Amino acid sequence: MSTGTLIIIGVVVVLLIVCALVAWFVTRRRHLRERFGPEYDRTAEAKDGRLAADRELREREARHDALNIKPLPPGVRDRYAEDWARVQERFVDRPDDAVHEADRLVTTLMSERGYPTEGYEQQLKDLSVEHGNVLTHFRSAHEVNDRSSRHQATTEELRGAMVHYRTLFEELLHNGDRPRDSRT
Repeated sequence: MSTGTLIIIGVVVVLLIVCALVAWFVTRRRHLRERFGPEYDRTAEAKDGRLAADRELREREARHDALNIKPLPPGVRDRYAEDWARVQERFVDRPDDAVHEADRLVTTLMSERGYPTEGYEQQLKDLSVEHGNVLTHFRSAHEVNDRSSRHQATTEELRGAMVHYRTLFEELLHNGDRPRDSRT
């Protein structure tokens, strides 16, 4: 074989390897974008780049895979649904207390499902793997809950927080399946 032929074969092999790596990288990023939804862009912005975001989100996946996340048995799910209905009923007379209770109920539900609840930021990271599409709701509700603790939230903001908590609550309650409709 001539030197020219060997060079052409070498270039083709290198190009094939580069194409395979690019295809793998694009497929992996697409997977992360689909799995994490809006959380992908949020993480990329926070990490100042997509490569750092990809690394962070893969670490979240690895941590999540090590957790023992489980669906709720029907009886437990029904009990939580009843608890949620009681929290919503309390909103009429005591909106601040209802929002605080909604936060506690969501945290308890997370724990029952197998999510660690050691801190808000870690909760966000752990939930992002399967529930990235509803984290905006959780963030909004949590912000109002914090402001409510300082008596700085309006009744309308508290109502909004209940709606946001309900979105996450139902997602967790039904393991990400479409929940039945309920009203605040």
